[in-house]
Amino acid sequence: MDYRLNFDAVWRSFDLLLSGLGLGLGLAVISIFLGSLIGLVAAFAMVSRNKVWRTIAVVYVTAIRNTPILVLIFFTFFALPQMGVRLGKVESFVVTLTVYAGAYLTEVFRGGLAALPRGLREAGLAIGMTEWRTNLWVIIPVMIRNVLPALSNNFISLFKDTSLAAAIAVPELTFYARQINVNSFRVIETWMVASLMYVVACYVIAAGLRRVERKLAIPR
Repeated sequence: MDYRLNFDAVWRSFDLLLSGLGLGLGLAVISIFLGSLIGLVAAFAMVSRNKVWRTIAVVYVTAIRNTPILVLIFFTFFALPQMGVRLGKVESFVVTLTVYAGAYLTEVFRGGLAALPRGLREAGLAIGMTEWRTNLWVIIPVMIRNVLPALSNNFISLFKDTSLAAAIAVPELTFYARQINVNSFRVIETWMVASLMYVVACYVIAAGLRRVERKLAIPR
């Protein structure tokens, strides 16, 4: 094999790769935030005594978790406009990733709620707080601190899933890497750099989240 690595074409377009990386991080942050809100609501619905709410939450989680995310992306981008719902490609991907994240985070939060001691809720009610306030100021803060490691894993996983946005031409890192690859024919160099950027970004995110986990960890 007579192939000499030449990164010139990649370095000339490195600003595009960086902007794509930034967009991917932004998509992951927005989706994990909105997905957490959905997950919290669905998790409380799953542990509630109301059968209707419980059924809706179970159907949502089951349907989304058993559908490949690429199929969800294509459905939101190509099928929803046929039903009169028109979204831009970035907005369409955010909606998909949020719904996808919400389903997985529902299970994370449900597990966190199940692990809490029963006395915690009773203590909140005993000091005169309503059920709603007890959930908001007692249950949710303690539960989130317990599930922080799982939340961190989901965030990193979602960030890597943003590479699928290239399938509908959202200009994130993978999209630009493919563009540079097509224009320069430097296949090995382009994907080496793109892969390295994903690895470094994931490592930095994981290190930052571990620091947050340590600061917010409940003393044992």
